[in-house]
Amino acid sequence: MDHPDHVALIRDGVVPGVWADLGSGRGAFTLALADLLGPGARIYSVDRDGRALRQQRQAMEERFPAAQVSYVVADFASALELPALDGVLMANSLHFVRDQRSVLARVRDLLRAGGRLLVVEYDSDRGNPWVPYPLSYGSWARLASAVGLVDTRLMVRRPSRFMGALYAAASVRPPAS
Repeated sequence: MDHPDHVALIRDGVVPGVWADLGSGRGAFTLALADLLGPGARIYSVDRDGRALRQQRQAMEERFPAAQVSYVVADFASALELPALDGVLMANSLHFVRDQRSVLARVRDLLRAGGRLLVVEYDSDRGNPWVPYPLSYGSWARLASAVGLVDTRLMVRRPSRFMGALYAAASVRPPAS
């Protein structure tokens, strides 16, 4: 996959505002976010690998110098101190987490009411050593509902040479009742 593929996967879920990319690695999807959000984008890029974040920073400065990116060396599966967010992206990161429900509950709490959570995952429930805890779209929809997210929808599903298919989905934190 290349940059246009990353952009196409998340395009239909990105709304203006402050975003975080959790488990961002070298930043393929952080760059896609910056592209979609435009100049002045405000993004928190979170990964536990400081070297990957340094590579990401270099790529971001070359391609999207007007983006405002804060690079946070942290494990997204732990509590994070971030401002209230309009969106969170978890692209190929959630499948590394065994206790997905508790992590998603913390991630949901980072979102403002009406904020969006986008996931990009392999459409499978069978793991392997490289993708230990994947979740099919059906599993994602059930998990999102279990942590109180609403309006879950499949945005894109694409064939993948690795694990058959990849999908992007969006869910929303409902307004407080």
